[in-house]
Amino acid sequence: MNFILLAIPGFFILILIEFFWNYFKASDYYRFNDAINSLSMGMLSQVSGALFALLPLSLYAYTYESFALFNWQDNATTWMLAFVLYDLCYYWNHRIGHVVNIGWASHVVHHSSEEYNLTTALRQTGIPNPLGKLCYLPMLLLGFPPLLLVAVGSLNLIYQYWVHTQLIDRMPNWFEAVFVTPSNHRVHHAKNKIYIDKNFGGVFIIWDRLFKTFQAELKEEKVIFGISTPLASWNPIWGNLQTLSGLFADAWKTDSWFDRFTLWFRATGYRPADVTAKYPRIESSLTEDKFDTPLSQSQQWYVLLQYVYVTPGILALMVLLKSLLVSEIVVASVALAFALFSMGKVQEGSPKALLFETMKFISCTGVSAWMFSDSPIVAMAVACISVMLWTAFMLIQKNAVAAAAA
Repeated sequence: MNFILLAIPGFFILILIEFFWNYFKASDYYRFNDAINSLSMGMLSQVSGALFALLPLSLYAYTYESFALFNWQDNATTWMLAFVLYDLCYYWNHRIGHVVNIGWASHVVHHSSEEYNLTTALRQTGIPNPLGKLCYLPMLLLGFPPLLLVAVGSLNLIYQYWVHTQLIDRMPNWFEAVFVTPSNHRVHHAKNKIYIDKNFGGVFIIWDRLFKTFQAELKEEKVIFGISTPLASWNPIWGNLQTLSGLFADAWKTDSWFDRFTLWFRATGYRPADVTAKYPRIESSLTEDKFDTPLSQSQQWYVLLQYVYVTPGILALMVLLKSLLVSEIVVASVALAFALFSMGKVQEGSPKALLFETMKFISCTGVSAWMFSDSPIVAMAVACISVMLWTAFMLIQKNAVAAAAA
């Protein structure tokens, strides 16, 4: 059983608590665009997850059914052992996600936020790390069923949610020594040189201490969040493709066939020598300057309403996934992904935002009418809301143009 769906209401309640605590304390842990982008990334990861679930071959199921060495009883001891072993496998999956090019191309999404709050926890990749997935095969060989891995894996992710906060300084020393905490996970999200590629554990920090990748948060070294090549975009699709597209570009441009096929599995940041010489890449300096785009208060409210508009579609896709036809999953996923893309364009102030929003509302209305043909009330509700939001956006755009001309 995947417990993530059950935990979603709790995730949003805690975000609201943290947000209002941040507001009343006048802290600067939240920025509107960054928080919305993190939530959009999380939504897109669920959409892509629905599409990847359509793949017919399950390496995990095949390994378990063909090569499992033991048959574990379904009891508390098995669950606890699986939980601990899963976190050990997660450590290596996570570490590969940082130190190998193809792994970082997947995992970089989670680190692309320049803020650190509970919305950052939901900023997840839509592109699986193929090498990282292999790290869990030993558990299947030991006889732990794939469904048990899904269950303990979801519990592992739920634990990791609360450590993405700056409101908690340090936990008691004994807790800091054993478990992943907000303090040592802030280190993990830093781009300071001393903090890079440290603290990979999901639940237990003991793996980092054991394998020499632990780094404590230092009072004299303020954490600066983000990545060395900033995303500088609110487009969640580009956020997933930026690093991957760079690898494809390097593979295309190099004259070395050896590099063309191996750069994917080389250390993170590796580029062929001939490509580096012809196309040098300048990384950002260690600065606290952050990417942002100005939005009026009315524009912020509109973007927030768009988030509310898309959320029911994402939740419906997650809940109804097993009962939907393949065609319905594909069409709904494409429509929802485009809606998130369009939201990013609104945040960026793109001159084509009105076109994208118009296409979004038409596609979402059409898809809902097709999928809920036996429930016309749902389709009518989506259509009415779409018309009202589109009208509101037209008025906001008109006022923005008038203000700029004044």
